[in-house]
Amino acid sequence: MIYIIQVYGTMLLAALGKTLLMTLAALVAAMVIGMIFGLMNVGHVRVLNLIGTVYVDAVRGVPLIVLAYFIYFGVPAGIQGIGFSGFRLTAFQAGMIALSMNCGAYMAEIIRAGIESVDRGQMEAGRSLGLSYGSTMAFIVVPQAVRTMIPSIINQFIITLKDTSILSVIGFAELTNVGKTIMGNTFRNLQTWAIIGVMYLIVIVALSRVAKLLERRVNRGR
Repeated sequence: MIYIIQVYGTMLLAALGKTLLMTLAALVAAMVIGMIFGLMNVGHVRVLNLIGTVYVDAVRGVPLIVLAYFIYFGVPAGIQGIGFSGFRLTAFQAGMIALSMNCGAYMAEIIRAGIESVDRGQMEAGRSLGLSYGSTMAFIVVPQAVRTMIPSIINQFIITLKDTSILSVIGFAELTNVGKTIMGNTFRNLQTWAIIGVMYLIVIVALSRVAKLLERRVNRGR
């Protein structure tokens, strides 16, 4: 184990950095996606409700590995088939899109539930003051909903972090993929995966502690 850390320690840390970067970037994009489709699902326009529901159900109904394969192999093949022969997606780009879409579907449900947890009287109060529906949502309802969303968002961050390991199937050099490389070079399966597991464990436990701390503070603030 010490040999692996000495020889491949820098590579492992770089892979962990890529894993965290992918997770953070995907979560930011997923927040935007989730906010759009979450608001669609709580609005009063049936067409938008239908679009939001279809997106959430469709993406959550497809395994992430299938979505990653589709975006990495299928989408470029389809675009090349209509004449754009040089179109390619890197493993990072395809992984980012797949992870963002997947996480975005779950974020949409988190945001929808958070908004619906706010008393309807808040919306009525805002409208009675002359604010538009959009302004009331942006300045009154959503800020209150965010307080209840924070723990769930951090939990989704943890889930997304673990989901990055699936992107090894398309060649993205995250922690699990680098672990496969080290295992192939050293043939030290137990030691390699023990180190990878501990690295994931340290990060995930730290994030879990942050989630619990924020949840306690939110509950005290109510």
